[in-house]
Amino acid sequence: MDILLTGGTGQVGISLQQLGWPDGIRLHAPARSELDLGDPASVQRAVDARPWSAIISSGAYTAVDKAESEVGQAWAANALAPAILAHGAARAGIPIVHVSTDYVFAGTKDGFYREDDPVGPVGIYGASKEGGEQAVRTANPRHAIVRTAWVVSPHRANFLRTMLRLAADRDELRVVADQFGCPTFAGDLANALQNMVLRLARDETAPTGTYHFVNAGEASWADFAAAIFEASARRGGPSCRVVPITTADYPTPARRPANSRLATDRIRADFGIEPRPWQAALDEAVAVLV
Repeated sequence: MDILLTGGTGQVGISLQQLGWPDGIRLHAPARSELDLGDPASVQRAVDARPWSAIISSGAYTAVDKAESEVGQAWAANALAPAILAHGAARAGIPIVHVSTDYVFAGTKDGFYREDDPVGPVGIYGASKEGGEQAVRTANPRHAIVRTAWVVSPHRANFLRTMLRLAADRDELRVVADQFGCPTFAGDLANALQNMVLRLARDETAPTGTYHFVNAGEASWADFAAAIFEASARRGGPSCRVVPITTADYPTPARRPANSRLATDRIRADFGIEPRPWQAALDEAVAVLV
């Protein structure tokens, strides 16, 4: 069984490749020279390269602020590329698992977002990712769209690594305290994606549709930063004081959802996936880095 993976150099892609896979399952993660999500012809060649058993679409244009000026690049990678992948998978009669984001929501809901809540992206990145969701839904009925949020890991650039780097030479950090979400460990998300893609590839009656996966619990960015420093300090690593600030105190080109909390009841019910608390996942990631 050969599975095509896009985004193999990202946090989730690296984590997927580090997992143990059953005998006979081969995960193929082409380099950008072979699969460029910004080039439709390159994406099509990857789809046609061999008879795949499934596709995991985890690659994306994720520069949220730059997307406000690089509109074409964002839409090419986040909407057109998934459309080509999903259409190719449908023609081959195989499933696609596509990773999406909390940014498809406006962030104004009071409470956790469910999969069927109305979307309303407030920036180019979120809009392009919603475009990718719609492309996957319409192209291939055998799909699982997995929205996630606040992903961290020991790999690549992310909030966890940034906080530890900055704390190494600062006494305090100003961190936004009025945006709330669910921190997510890339390794846990990778485990969920593996579970889903293997079931979809082996069982044509497996559940399909849109799902949320984040680690259990919630936090503000300031809460998250404080927990990072606490876990780091326990191991003798860098730590500093967190000064809570508002979103207005830290303006960015792209608006961020004030509420990124995602409900995970559906993935529990359909796939038996039970997210662990984000604090436990964070402790594991910090242990690797510190």
